[in-house]
Amino acid sequence: MNRQIEPTASTYKVVLAFAILYIVWGSTYFFIQRALNGFPPLMLGCIRFLAAGILMLIWSLLRGENVWNVNDIKHAALSGVLLLFVGNGAVIWVEQYMPSAMVAIVISSSPIWFILLDKPKWKENFQSKATIAGLVIGFAGVVLLFGEKIAAIFSTLGSGKELAGMALLIIGAISWSGGSLISKYKAPNIPATVNTTWQMLAAGFAFLPIALLHGEASKMDFAAVTTSAWLSLLYLIFFGSIAGFSAYVWLLKVKPVTQVSTYAYVNPVVAVLLGVFFAGERITFIQIFGLAIILASVFLINLVKYTKAKALQKKEDRLILSS
Repeated sequence: MNRQIEPTASTYKVVLAFAILYIVWGSTYFFIQRALNGFPPLMLGCIRFLAAGILMLIWSLLRGENVWNVNDIKHAALSGVLLLFVGNGAVIWVEQYMPSAMVAIVISSSPIWFILLDKPKWKENFQSKATIAGLVIGFAGVVLLFGEKIAAIFSTLGSGKELAGMALLIIGAISWSGGSLISKYKAPNIPATVNTTWQMLAAGFAFLPIALLHGEASKMDFAAVTTSAWLSLLYLIFFGSIAGFSAYVWLLKVKPVTQVSTYAYVNPVVAVLLGVFFAGERITFIQIFGLAIILASVFLINLVKYTKAKALQKKEDRLILSS
């Protein structure tokens, strides 16, 4: 992977994209579990990403984008399989039998994998004590946020199925990080809409043969699917995939991955707050403390990136004035 300088982007677009990433993706854990009440996991992934990919393909064609470049398709398909088939597929599969709290904990390790796998940025990231501290503090905050639930889960954890689920989630988190880096470095010039289109189509087609071999397609009774499951699927297609994933792919093009990866810490915060405000769940002092730590870590990581960007801009301005 070659070193790449992130292109400039308007502050408004960046803030909007992060808001979509933080809020919308924070709600998808809930809607995945609701959709699983009506759809088998592999069929859910297949329908969700094929539908979203087809809609994105139509949109790209209407915009006059070049969607048939073979190299673009190759890189997008590879990153899409790693991101959505392996990474998101692990979440869908494991949420059948593991609490979303444990899923959120393991997935929140993604920013750490970003640091370890982002070889072009090793020197910059490992020399930044503030960035490393922010990532570690953020993960600690997630653990505090779900501390009581984690203790209850581990008190009963021990079956091979649950341990295999945790291993699958770790593989999914690593795959997600790797796919994100491929999307950033191997496809820097592909329009975000085209990149997203082929990533989702590749993932949808990857789910299909596995669903057929697993017998899910033959057993699928669409007439028996509840309205709640259908609405959850539509939410995942339009908000989780088209809006959320498009924002994510675009942010990878214009921002450092350590900054973009902070969604993995904020999403559990959003999930907890949604439960408090809409499901009548209670929040403890420990959880409030965890929320504060997570938000502080995200602020620290973003402050470091902002400070570096301002310093670089001042240096460039001085060079221009002196020339």
